[in-house]
Amino acid sequence: MNKDLEAIKEQQKASWNRFAAGWKKWDPVTMEFLQPMKEAIINYLQPKDGQKILDIAAGTGEPALSIAASIKNGVVTITDISEEMMEIAREKAIAKELSNIETVICDASDLPFENGSFDAVSCRFGFMFFPDIQLAANEIYRVLKPGGRFATTVWNFPEKNFWVTAIMGTIMRLMEIPPPPPEVPGMFRCCKPGRMKDILEKAGFSDIEEREILSTLKTKSVDQYWEMMTEIGASVVAALSQADDGMRSKIKEEVFLLLKQKCPEIVALEVSAIIITARK
Repeated sequence: MNKDLEAIKEQQKASWNRFAAGWKKWDPVTMEFLQPMKEAIINYLQPKDGQKILDIAAGTGEPALSIAASIKNGVVTITDISEEMMEIAREKAIAKELSNIETVICDASDLPFENGSFDAVSCRFGFMFFPDIQLAANEIYRVLKPGGRFATTVWNFPEKNFWVTAIMGTIMRLMEIPPPPPEVPGMFRCCKPGRMKDILEKAGFSDIEEREILSTLKTKSVDQYWEMMTEIGASVVAALSQADDGMRSKIKEEVFLLLKQKCPEIVALEVSAIIITARK
């Protein structure tokens, strides 16, 4: 990995460690709206007792923990670059009394496993942030057993994800922040139809399919939405840190107005992802 990509990786590690406490605090809310993506991944992988499963960029532990609960005689390896996020996953595993998991701090582009080590691999919302997407796909293919299954989810277009664009779109508009270049790690980096299929094909995968998964982010109030997004959203916090008090107040006011117009009673915001499945 070149120096630029290495720098991005270290920056991401520091960011995920910094925001781990927020993800722990809001885990019940985030896990609820991410449930359909988790279920779709598990349904495709079809984990079975005795298998070895790898979950990459697992964050606070899903879908790895749910998979581990379903295959008590199998082993699930949970990986992430963030030690703080992995600690949350360990805590959740203890609370669920799961003993068939192991956690490994590692980079997706340099997996510390032998060739053909796993029956299946999952990666929920990791690819968009990998510094080298192709290298990560190559590594996943390498550690899969022949015939092994792989499933990953990425975010769909911004227009289909009002749960994040409600705040981030307002910030970018009012602060005149240009969209990031397409190759820079970010939430919507992999939303273009066929992009992930091309990457997986180059890695050697076959039987590649992709489809949309819809969900809804629900919060008790607009205030709760603002609080959550400013405690888990690295890009949101980074942008707001560059705003003076007046601009920050204006952004908050416009976000609140936007959400109250769209959701006058209950905050329920559109969420759209793409699941990509493949075989080795």
